Amino acid sequence: MKQTDLLIIGAGPAGCTAAIYGVRAGLKTIVAGGAMPGGQLLQTNDIENYAGFINPVGGFELMDNMLKQCKRLGVEITTDQIVKLEGTKTPFTATAASGEQYQATAVIIAAGASARWLGVPGEEKLRGHGVSACATCDGFFFKGKNVVVVGGGNTAFEDALFLSQFCPSVTLVHRRDGFRADAVTVEKVKNTANIHLQLNCVVDDVLGTDKVTAARLKNVQTGAVTELACDGIFVAVGAVPQTAWLKGSPVELDEKGLVKVDYHQRTNIDGIFAAGDCTEPEFRQASIAAGTGAKAGIAASNFVNLHR
Repeated sequence: MKQTDLLIIGAGPAGCTAAIYGVRAGLKTIVAGGAMPGGQLLQTNDIENYAGFINPVGGFELMDNMLKQCKRLGVEITTDQIVKLEGTKTPFTATAASGEQYQATAVIIAAGASARWLGVPGEEKLRGHGVSACATCDGFFFKGKNVVVVGGGNTAFEDALFLSQFCPSVTLVHRRDGFRADAVTVEKVKNTANIHLQLNCVVDDVLGTDKVTAARLKNVQTGAVTELACDGIFVAVGAVPQTAWLKGSPVELDEKGLVKVDYHQRTNIDGIFAAGDCTEPEFRQASIAAGTGAKAGIAASNFVNLHR
């Protein structure tokens, strides 16, 4: 069993920032980052709203820099996937899928969130065969093809802009005629000739046998159903917190599966903290995740120093 002062579960912007604060406070700090440390930002193309970068920065580059910074400062980063967390008081025991166990004075849960799917017929069957939740990962395979993007937030609009660079036609489908995306991004999409908006509509079926051939759209106002021929469907309708592994643990979750935290990122268990998208109901932004990671890192460091 590995002993540590601070165990951080997750290696996205929240986990890395928390680790930086922890190790600089003199704590032995381990980050269990899973198979691909870096979190959801690894799948993000250009980021323009993260302060400190004159030009857009790629998500992979940003997370690569954060991870390298952590290592330079002395943080131990592992690829263990934590599947169980035990204890109602310090020290806490975490168990990885590999069987490796960690005992930590304090724990920060920064497990992030993953893509939310539509849950319509044909979607699951055709995942990897035209249905994707990552335009920057899979967009290259759709060069010269017509695609659909589903969603109304920043991710959907940024995906549409990214795909418009090599897809002749991109149709953005949204259930309303208002958007959660930034006004600047919305304006860019509206001014891009090969992006078409299909509003007040939902995808209620993904058509195709071995690959996507069309999306069946339903107008939420009139009930009218149409088929839109396409080669790919990119789903960008939000995220699901990666907290299913905490069910049955003493850590409290809300009805959406988010970890409940207070202003100091404390959970209901003294010594267990949480930060980032697994705690955030609305503003899933890298800068916000990093900010909550900083708060959690400071609070956890104070806790450890009190219990040494």
